[in-house]
Amino acid sequence: MSMKIRLARGGSKKRPFYSIVAADSRMPRDGRFIEKLGSYNPLLPKDSDQRVKIDVERVQHWLTQGAEPTDRVARFLEAAGLVAKSTRANMKKAEPGDKAKKRAEERAAKMAAPAEAADAAE
Repeated sequence: MSMKIRLARGGSKKRPFYSIVAADSRMPRDGRFIEKLGSYNPLLPKDSDQRVKIDVERVQHWLTQGAEPTDRVARFLEAAGLVAKSTRANMKKAEPGDKAKKRAEERAAKMAAPAEAADAAE
């Protein structure tokens, strides 16, 4: 059985509240889980102590059992010092698309053309 430590959404529409749970990876996001390990309230300020609550002992237990945290939960665990910080590099996502690159090249060519004409006139 493949275990995950992940978020399960609760709360009403436009008012999210997440539970950090240990669940079988085959179960749906908000479906059956084995144990609730903490909570995450994204509506609270980032510096609030109540924003992320984690039961450290139980998370350690599940990590030793082989449970794999999802990306978002791994970030919470890194901030709490439970997991070693992993490197993340998604260079493709920050890179502009093909159309944006073409527009930038055209804009640069337009800006260069009047400057070259002014230099030639002198």
